[in-house]
Amino acid sequence: MAGFIATAVGASLILFANAASVRTQDSLLGFAAGMMLAASAFSLILPGIEAAQDILDQRFLAAGIVVLGLGLGTIMMLGLDYFTPHGQASQTLCGEECQRLSGIWLFVFAIALHNLPEGMAIGISFTHGDLKVGLPLTIAIALQDIPEGFAVALALRSAGLSSTKAFLIGAATGLLEPFGAMLGFTMSSSVILAYPLSMGLAAGAMIFVVCHEVIPETQRNGHQAAATTGLMIGFAVMMFLDTALG
Repeated sequence: MAGFIATAVGASLILFANAASVRTQDSLLGFAAGMMLAASAFSLILPGIEAAQDILDQRFLAAGIVVLGLGLGTIMMLGLDYFTPHGQASQTLCGEECQRLSGIWLFVFAIALHNLPEGMAIGISFTHGDLKVGLPLTIAIALQDIPEGFAVALALRSAGLSSTKAFLIGAATGLLEPFGAMLGFTMSSSVILAYPLSMGLAAGAMIFVVCHEVIPETQRNGHQAAATTGLMIGFAVMMFLDTALG
């Protein structure tokens, strides 16, 4: 539950944010995108390779497992994107706001999905009942979940949702963490390769959505410099949190 609570705390920060201009919204959405790109690299891909290497004892195969997960995540998001209204079709059906919302919802789904392997990491760390391993990892992941919860709420707020709805949905994305923890604890002695594979899958889903939906959305209102600066700051912040909290 620590990951879920931390995600909810992060999402609750949106309740104290006032309505922002389009330029500020694009900057904040870029900030959230940067955080998710850094989380994909430093919280999912690199730890996934390390986890697979511990199992397979070979770097080449370990990287291949995570690459396979990346491919599966991309295919999954391509399927979701195909069935989500966008482009000219979405403008015909419900206008540009519908197009914007469809991209934001894919973004939120990808972030929620990435909470699953984080929860699995917590569950696996407690497999042998060693608090010296499980507790520090749980604290580190929970601390990282605070800005991630805020990033989800920011994305939803920028799409026009109220602060309360953005908070509730942002907090709900953390519900996959307790489920992932139970799943990781259960499977740690049997289907252990599912853990690094799922990390690659979550990373692939997040990178796809950020590049396919979120970044183009931040660039279409003429605030490219502000949005890109926000992305770089977000990437730097999450990279620091992920590496410093290790």
